[in-house]
Formats: sequence, structure tokens, C-alpha cells
Amino acid sequence: MSGILDLLNSDLGKTIISGVAGSTGQDQAKTGGLLSMALPVLMKAMERNASTPQGAEGLMGAISGKHNGSILDNLGGLFGGGVDDNVKQDGSKILGHILGNKRSGVEQVLGQKSGMDTGAVADVLKVAAPILMGVLGKQASQNNVSSAGDLSGLLGGLLGGASQSGPVTQEQTFLEKMLDSDGDGSVIDDVAGMVLGQATKGKGGLGGLLGGLFGGK
Repeated sequence: MSGILDLLNSDLGKTIISGVAGSTGQDQAKTGGLLSMALPVLMKAMERNASTPQGAEGLMGAISGKHNGSILDNLGGLFGGGVDDNVKQDGSKILGHILGNKRSGVEQVLGQKSGMDTGAVADVLKVAAPILMGVLGKQASQNNVSSAGDLSGLLGGLLGGASQSGPVTQEQTFLEKMLDSDGDGSVIDDVAGMVLGQATKGKGGLGGLLGGLFGGK
């Protein structure tokens, strides 16, 4: 299975990067760099959340329903007349579920690393999040994902490709640091710690912070 970074390097990925950049008024190269860092981080957060029965059930419900991949079938329409506010609101909700109250810290770090201001990062991620969910939904359908174990394998495969395809880039090195810089298994706390200049420990690590991804605690 191709990883999420392989997807960004594909024709579909280039269409997504170009469309997201155009719809948010951002530089295309910077948008691509931002997404190469941000999407694996968001997927890693989803993977850890889906390791609980409640989290897996919520994510399965989302990708078999609203986020089943249909958004990818008409990207021209999605980007053509400017991305609909409903899509952006949906993206904001997805980011809120995944990142919780550490969302602004994550956006700040990504802004520093991508050379974009935090507001621009937030705009890009709001458009990209529903597309990422669509990618996950389409992959789940194509691979007949029907259980929590299947879902874990799918997420792991998409993430695995991110570190196994081609030479290691500066963005991927940064990604590894973001994913678990202090070895405690907490993605978001590490990112917030990088922003604040100190390690912040969330109770129960990432899982305790996030609760259920969709329809969670």
C-alpha cells in the first residue's frame, strides 16, 4: 500500500495541493511542504485514537458514511468555484476532534516549519482535513475494511509508506520528532512542548487527550 506522502507525490496529490493552495490563496510549494508534514501527523493521531474500541467505532462510522471518499470524485467542482464554507466548517470540526485544545499549538509549529503564518496554516488544514478523511474512506472501501483490526492495518500502512518511500526529507525528519520527541507516545504534547519551549504532559498521553475521534467522550 502506498503511503500518504506517496499520495501527495501522485497526480491526485498534485491536484489536491494545487487546489488547496489556490482556494486558500497560498503559495503552492509551501502548501505542499505543509501538507507533507501535517497529514501524517493527523493520521498518526487518528491511528492512536482508533486503538480504542470507541475511537475505532467512531472513525469507522465516519469513513463508511459522510467521509466515504466521494469528495475525491469531483475535486474540480470542489476547488472550481472556491471551497464551500460547509467543507471548511467540517474540516474545522475534524481538526478539533483530532487535536483537541492543542490545535493552535500544532498549527503554530507547522507554520514555523513551513514558512507560513498560523492563520494560513489553519485555512489550509481546514480544507485538507475533509480530503484526508476522504482518502481514508476510499482506501477503506477499496481494501474492504470492516473491523478495528483492519482499520489499524490501513492507517499503519498509509503511515508506513510515509517513512519508507525514497530518501528521508527534512520534513520527514521533523515529522518523526513531532510524532514522539520524548518517547512517551504522545504526539500532541510533544508538538505543544516544541511551541512552548517546555515538555507538557497530558494525562494518559494522546489517547487521554483526544478521547473518541468522532462521537467520542
